[in-house]
Amino acid sequence: MKHFWENEYVVTAGYYSVAILCMVVFLAVFELVTKYRNWDEIKKGNISVAMATGGKIFGVANIFRHSINQHDSLLTMVSWGVFGFLLLLIGYFIFEFLTPKFNIDIEIENDNRAVGLISMVISIGLSYIIGAGI
Repeated sequence: MKHFWENEYVVTAGYYSVAILCMVVFLAVFELVTKYRNWDEIKKGNISVAMATGGKIFGVANIFRHSINQHDSLLTMVSWGVFGFLLLLIGYFIFEFLTPKFNIDIEIENDNRAVGLISMVISIGLSYIIGAGI
């Protein structure tokens, strides 16, 4: 049975399923901290919300990519992935803080595509920085 758990296909499936579960949890957290409902807005065709949400998905996936590459156990991978997610979440709040002239969430909800695009790029960019540190 020990060889089963060391099989590269089983290990890959394990990392994949745990990362997907974490992604779902993290997206639920992002849903709680934004003033708009991500999936309702996307269903309505709000491109800005789709870009911002897509950036968050890409960012979290990129953080887990680095975490999987750098750590040899599932628990360590998840720990670093959660830490990376928290840093990404802090980056979201810093972005909100650094734009006092307008509210990021309201602009994205109103389909301001420039704000949606910059939000996406910030999430993706920060994920590379976070991943390098992991």
